[in-house]
Amino acid sequence: MSAYDANSFEVFLVGLPGLESVLRREAMTLGFPDPQMVPGGVTFTGGWPQVWQANLLSRCASRVLVRIASFRAPHLATLDKRVRKLPWAQFLRPGVPVRIEASSKRSAIYHTGAIRERVGNAITSTLGVQPDDSADLCLRVRFDDDLCTLSIDTSGNPLHKRGFKQAVNRAPLRETMAAQLLHACGYRGSEAVLDPMCGSGTFVIEAAEIAAGLAPGRSRGFCFEVLPGFDPDAFATVKADLPAANLDIGQNFFGSDRDTGAIDMSRANAKRAGVQHLASFVERSISTISRPEAVDPGLVIVNPPYGDRIGDPNALTGLYASFGRVMRERFSGWRVGMVTDKPALAHATALPFKGPSAPIPHGGLKVRLYQTTALE
Repeated sequence: MSAYDANSFEVFLVGLPGLESVLRREAMTLGFPDPQMVPGGVTFTGGWPQVWQANLLSRCASRVLVRIASFRAPHLATLDKRVRKLPWAQFLRPGVPVRIEASSKRSAIYHTGAIRERVGNAITSTLGVQPDDSADLCLRVRFDDDLCTLSIDTSGNPLHKRGFKQAVNRAPLRETMAAQLLHACGYRGSEAVLDPMCGSGTFVIEAAEIAAGLAPGRSRGFCFEVLPGFDPDAFATVKADLPAANLDIGQNFFGSDRDTGAIDMSRANAKRAGVQHLASFVERSISTISRPEAVDPGLVIVNPPYGDRIGDPNALTGLYASFGRVMRERFSGWRVGMVTDKPALAHATALPFKGPSAPIPHGGLKVRLYQTTALE
């Protein structure tokens, strides 16, 4: 069984399958030691300060997990024996309820209820804590080919819940996904960004926050604050040492949508995020958008309807064709990034897309990112 060191352990940044390389680049930029890509995320070895920083600063990770044990368990008796030997007082506090989630693939132990029962009994016998299915703190137990891995979710609510986007439209784009797609398009915070189908403003607001240097987790709490390894004074120091935000960078972020409600939502969300003066949102159809004045060419990024949940896919061909025509005629020098699950709709734009990205899960669909270089 792998040993747990309270000062140095495996940290797993959960990300979107297909965008692990983007998450790894972010982890390297944040200074985490030797981050390695694995399916569905990135791992590195660190301590509690790195866990706090990952939750505060990662825009791309959806959760931050701490691995507390890993061992092979082909039988329930083995699982029971192993988990009863774990130093649970190092991981959990007696007065803090915990929820146990279990999964199993290709393993002799396949009954997730039995897994939760054995792990819960071990916790109860050691700490006197009864597992609570409604608890915010979550212990994840994963079986894969008889290998059992136990992890504590240090984030609590998923990290895309920044605390600002209270108003959303149908099929909303998560902030973490928006950040990864912006990074995948080469956006680093120093150019203009425009989303002509902005919905609730996620791309525009995320781009503005990146440019301003705002910590994504600045206004929310995390489950690591109830763990034994938490030091409130040290965490306060980590937050105090964050680079100062620069909110005097000009209005370089633009969103438009034909729906009045979407514009109202976007403005309200930008205000809650504190970037309302950096972002402009206007009601406008695709055919009437124009390049922003007095702004150097930057990135147009868009998540149009696909027709699976919103709109008729056969009727969307004209929308995509109109978008492509406007880009070619009015946005010379700009790059375009577009998300869709239908190659035929991407083709309808007649834009010079490079090869699409790997499939990316989004709301039960598999979408791809299509990109151009600077348009001629």
